[in-house]
Amino acid sequence: MRYLTFALGKGRLAKTTLELFEKIGITCEEMKDKDSRKLIFVNEELKLKFFLSKGPDVPTYVEYGAADIGIVGKDTIVEEGRKLFEVMDLGFGKCKMCVCGPESAKELLKHNQLIRVATKYPNIAKDYFYNKKNQTVEIIKLNGSIELAPIVGLSEVIVDIVETGSTLRENGLQVLEEICPLSARMVVNQVSMRMENERISKLINDLRRVME
Repeated sequence: MRYLTFALGKGRLAKTTLELFEKIGITCEEMKDKDSRKLIFVNEELKLKFFLSKGPDVPTYVEYGAADIGIVGKDTIVEEGRKLFEVMDLGFGKCKMCVCGPESAKELLKHNQLIRVATKYPNIAKDYFYNKKNQTVEIIKLNGSIELAPIVGLSEVIVDIVETGSTLRENGLQVLEEICPLSARMVVNQVSMRMENERISKLINDLRRVME
C-alpha cells in the first residue's frame, strides 16, 4: 500500500487539523515533539505521511502531486487558483475576506471611483472589484501589516481577512464590504482522487461523522 501524504498549513491550522484527525484515530506522535527537526512525519501503521508548509504553498504541493491531500484556508485556495478538488469544509478557522477602510472611504466605494487597494490577496481583490463590482482600482500588493496602508495614505482601502475586527477598530478602520466567508478546507490532488478514491472517501466520511 502506498503512503497517503498530507500537506498541512503551519501553525494553528495544523494543530487544529491534527486534533480533528485524532478523533477518527489518525495520530502522528512524531509531530508532537516540539524540538524535532524533521520535515516529514510518518505513521507507519496507517501508511500516512505529513509535512508542514507555509499556507500559500499547500495548493502547489497538492496540484503537483507532492501531497495527495492538503489542509488550507479558503482564502489561499482562491488566491492561488490551483487545479485541485476542494472536497470539504472543515468548519474551523472561520473568518471573512472584507474590504476595510476608514468611514470616509464608504463614499469612494459607492461611486466607483478609481481608488488604491492594498492587500496580501491581489487575485481575490482583482476578482471582486473588476468582476463583481465593475470598479477599476489600482491594487498594491503588501506582505506585512495591511492596516497600515490607509493610515499612512498608501491606499484608500484594504482587502484583508477579518476575524474579530478588533485590530481594525484599534486603528480607526472598519469593515466596509464583505467579499466572502472563509474557513479551513480539505483539498485533494486530481490524480490521487481517482487512484486513492476509496481511502480518501473513507477519510472524508469519517471526518464528517465526528464533525456532526
